[in-house]
Amino acid sequence: MTSKKQKIIKLSDIIIPKYQPLVNDKTHMHKILSSGRAGTKSSAMAIITDFLIVSEPNSAAIIMRKHHNKLRKTVYKEVIRAIDRLGLKKSMFVIGKSPMQITYKKNGNVIYFTGSDSIDDTKGMIDEERKIRLVVLDEVTEFFDKGEGADEISNIEATFVRGNDDFFEMYYLFNPPRNANAPIMRWVKKMVKRPDCIHIHSDYRDVPVEWLGKKLIESAEMMKKADSMMYEWLWLGKCVGTAETVYYMFKNSMIHHENNFNRLIHVGIGVDYGQLNATTFEAFGLDQDDMIAKGIREYYHSGRETGRQKSPSEYARDFKEFYELIENLINVGNTGTKRKIEAVFIDPSARGFAEEIKRILPTVRIVPADNAVKVGIERVQKMYSFSRLKISDTQEHLIDEIDLYKFNKDLLDKGKEEVLKENDHCMDAKRYYVMGMWRYLKMLLPITERGDK
Repeated sequence: MTSKKQKIIKLSDIIIPKYQPLVNDKTHMHKILSSGRAGTKSSAMAIITDFLIVSEPNSAAIIMRKHHNKLRKTVYKEVIRAIDRLGLKKSMFVIGKSPMQITYKKNGNVIYFTGSDSIDDTKGMIDEERKIRLVVLDEVTEFFDKGEGADEISNIEATFVRGNDDFFEMYYLFNPPRNANAPIMRWVKKMVKRPDCIHIHSDYRDVPVEWLGKKLIESAEMMKKADSMMYEWLWLGKCVGTAETVYYMFKNSMIHHENNFNRLIHVGIGVDYGQLNATTFEAFGLDQDDMIAKGIREYYHSGRETGRQKSPSEYARDFKEFYELIENLINVGNTGTKRKIEAVFIDPSARGFAEEIKRILPTVRIVPADNAVKVGIERVQKMYSFSRLKISDTQEHLIDEIDLYKFNKDLLDKGKEEVLKENDHCMDAKRYYVMGMWRYLKMLLPITERGDK
């Protein structure tokens, strides 16, 4: 009985032309790969890594992210997928989850996966039996945003380069930030001046259409029409700069004048609570016919502006009235079962206020708001870019804040994106709703926009 002949795969058939020279490049020790969405840098890296341990005797590779908890669903999964792309069988490898490593049975070569949460993570990866030929740092931006940046990268290089007399490579993968002054971009500018460093940038236009599918191309073109600045950043990977106004894509056409809300589902209220600062409740729901999230009503009171500070119990009574108003609005004309507000998302620091509400409104479902500001802003921006979020003309303070909500310009010039802590109370309440209902709201977007950058 003869076994089936193994299919021969050409690397040129599974790696885009821009990345093909990297396969046999021993001139450049440092290889920086950046791209926009669907630029295939991750798949190219995974194929090159698998090819290394299959073809090069006495070799090991290390693939690293800043934090362990992001490895399994990203680079680990991509490297396993690359085994199939190379025409190899998974049975030829030992694919381990704990510890997370992949071993090629024929020669014992290993790919290790690790985080860089502490210096011990990297020191413990030194392979005494095989030379570490390749180190991959995925999402290098995280090493700058959440680590020690260039110093940490230099320490990683120093840990693994020793003992390699013939060749050693380091790959750095990232999607460029908006800001060309961001620390990682300053690092890239320094690195590319070195003769042993090469920087290759790709975007989806460098990839054969049949690899990506027409739907993905359509999604890119859809964003190009909706928001050219967002398109150039997300899809082309350009440092387009950060507009000082956070929601620069908001237009007056995104203000609605409706009063009939009985079609809304996934109705929720975002709450931002303050003592001297403003307290605001912002109610939204998803219109299942128009496929748009719509604002319903708002409550706003500022002790600083009015000169009258309310107690937590007063605010709780105001919330109860607001809650009942929203329930009435979504039930006008409803002849079936009474429809309820699905959830209330409250600033996690306002635990005492949440307890006051619960005391006088025991049936309410209160959820601590997800306060991941950067992710939340990006999600709201997407909703606005594709006109999937509209604000009621009665949400006057929210509308006012949209134009006033800005990034700190001084920090932008230094490469850091941080919003000013002013004119942000309604912005926070709106963001709490979007974050809390994201599993539903993201379905309003093109499929390529449902994840996070």
